[in-house]
Amino acid sequence: MSEPQSSRPPRGGHGPQHRHGEAAHGDKRSLFERLVEFISPGPDSKDELIETLAEAEQRDLIEPQSRAMLEGVLRMADMVAGDVMVAAPRMDVLDIDAPYEELLATVIETGHSRFPVTEDGRDNIIGILMAKDLLKLQRAPELNLRTLLRPAVFVPESKGLNELLRDFRSNRNHLAIVIDEFGTTAGLITIEDVLEEIVGEIEDEFDDADAESGIYTLADGSHRVAGDADIAVVASTFGVEFSSEDFDTIGGLIAHQLGHVPRRGETVECGGLAFTVMLTRGGAVRWFRVRRLDAGSSSTS
Repeated sequence: MSEPQSSRPPRGGHGPQHRHGEAAHGDKRSLFERLVEFISPGPDSKDELIETLAEAEQRDLIEPQSRAMLEGVLRMADMVAGDVMVAAPRMDVLDIDAPYEELLATVIETGHSRFPVTEDGRDNIIGILMAKDLLKLQRAPELNLRTLLRPAVFVPESKGLNELLRDFRSNRNHLAIVIDEFGTTAGLITIEDVLEEIVGEIEDEFDDADAESGIYTLADGSHRVAGDADIAVVASTFGVEFSSEDFDTIGGLIAHQLGHVPRRGETVECGGLAFTVMLTRGGAVRWFRVRRLDAGSSSTS
């Protein structure tokens, strides 16, 4: 069989010289790349890469929020489901044997779109109920709640967030039950919990001088207060008093005032202040927006 025509050298003997020129050009380019790398070596570790991102921000090459999100992506690569899950005691669940009115009240009170459904105890999760599917029972009471359940997805505490995010994106199950090494329910995790590890870092971009107290003054005169801020510090800063004998953090006190796991957007009045939940993580409040009740409506914008 004859050789393909494209493999034959062109006339005039220029083929070898041409190929030699390509090789020489390739070598020269490789040398240039090595020279650039020698003069300005790239980061050798994740910590160095994060430092490089910080330098890029200082040189106005990237925006602060973009840098924060990139750092969140890098840090998320080292995190697992157990790091950000809502712990089992804080899970909002539905009992398969509960009456319809009780189920509906729980759905309305918590505001979630998906609920683990249990039978004979909180550890026995038999499926996931979409809140919207509960309306079908109202239209057709003869339906069995079990027929509305969707399969529960179980993941180990050690499952990486990167892999979990891929799973969430590739299917329509945006909630997973986290189990420990003994097969016991350890908590639950949602796609929102995972994404907050990226965008949630933006919420932390404040003056380092206020980092110890966890209280930050915003441009409109209101304040952002960390959920784990010490109650005594918050009271001293705002010149108010709290009845907080049983709580050390402002987040614990506000959760007690609410009577349930705080949800983003909820507002509670306490000690002459209005606390609005801005960000939650792992079932606890990460940030409140706080304003004085007598400050006027202009501070709520």
